[in-house]
Amino acid sequence: MKKRALICGITGQDGALLAKFLINKDYEVWGTSRDAEVPEHKNISRLGIKDAVVLRSVIPSDFRSVLNVLAQSTPDEVYFLGSQSSVSLSFVLPAETIESILNGVLNFLEAIRILKLNSKFFHPSSSECFGNVEQLPATIHTPFNPVSPYGVAKAAAHFLVINYRLAYNVFACNGILFNHESVLRPSRFVTQKIVERAYAISVGKETTLSLGRLDIIRDWGWAPEYVEGMWLSLQQPQAGDYIFATGEPNSLESFVDEVFKSFGLKWQDYVVQEKILFRPSELNVIYGDPTETSKILGWTPKFKMKEVAKQMAKEHAEKFTKTSS
Repeated sequence: MKKRALICGITGQDGALLAKFLINKDYEVWGTSRDAEVPEHKNISRLGIKDAVVLRSVIPSDFRSVLNVLAQSTPDEVYFLGSQSSVSLSFVLPAETIESILNGVLNFLEAIRILKLNSKFFHPSSSECFGNVEQLPATIHTPFNPVSPYGVAKAAAHFLVINYRLAYNVFACNGILFNHESVLRPSRFVTQKIVERAYAISVGKETTLSLGRLDIIRDWGWAPEYVEGMWLSLQQPQAGDYIFATGEPNSLESFVDEVFKSFGLKWQDYVVQEKILFRPSELNVIYGDPTETSKILGWTPKFKMKEVAKQMAKEHAEKFTKTSS
């Protein structure tokens, strides 16, 4: 029989990419969004898999809707990818961010426990949990010191997963995901904003790009590789926690430079820094060490920042080329 997976948040970047990955592995895929009746789900439609998934409407912070979808689907694997995922937005909507992440994770874990399901559970923890740590690269043993409401919520959810694993023997994993990108990112994410605006400048539709700090340093990877890591986490004989990172630190300025070069432009001619876009508190430098994950899961990222930037620019330009033709 086919394995069945339930992806909470199937219409987001990670959810859509994971759904395609699992369908290619012959899974039966169920997916949730807040309104499954919306006729157009852009990401899963773009990947050509909308008709291949079973869609259900679920609000993760509502326990009854979570309980119902788990009872209906009885999945072998559950991937919780449906919470608020923007660090910047978490400063504007802290309560909604904490509720969507922490209550969402709690509701799924508690429903799995109450229904006595054997479902394996994956939670996408975040590099934002670490904050400004003293020793880098970060490993699975690095203490958490989050500096945003998003990071605080993710850290709490991370420990909740561990608690259910220890207290109730739920097969629950945390994947500490460092920045991972693709053209399926919404425009509010800075990488997608950079790609979209740089392309628009290259074709004469825009003249400037406004950004906040350019000196922040991150570990950027390729999202399709990271969803494979999610799946690998749930294929192990025992549940555990894993770092998903490239191990390569790069400044945002370097990412901007790479994208603009892809369109034949010099970013210095177009980028304007605006203090209004600075966050109240910022994670200055973070990058991870995936060595232990590679040993356990056999997961090794092939795309580093330069490849990610070039690929995003290439796919974005191709999308408009196809549209115009």
